[in-house]
Amino acid sequence: MITGEVNAEMEAVVRLTVLGPQGRKQVIEAVVDTGFNGSFTLPPDLIAALELPLHSQGLGMLADGSSMLFDVFEAAVIWDDQPRRMSVYSADASPLLGMNLLNGHELTVQVVERGAVSVRALPIS
Repeated sequence: MITGEVNAEMEAVVRLTVLGPQGRKQVIEAVVDTGFNGSFTLPPDLIAALELPLHSQGLGMLADGSSMLFDVFEAAVIWDDQPRRMSVYSADASPLLGMNLLNGHELTVQVVERGAVSVRALPIS
């Protein structure tokens, strides 16, 4: 199970460990973004510090309906106590955790400041 809490800005935040290919790792706080259908975003400075390899570029639609080209990198994130390889979008903002990564999981949020946030794998049916 992945846990976190609601911050003062009323954002659901979880702590995750991101692994780079050279053994570098960083614990980060990611905002759960149910409007983001990708997996994960990281800011460019953290991508550089982890030495994540560039995988491709992808077109993404922003909240205002405009499109933008994003660099897509490859990383591993500790997810359900296991390293999980995934695509990471470079975005000049706080790290975001999107719906693709939450697929197959239950998200519970106590929507009050310092409320509990949990992400739990659903039983396989």
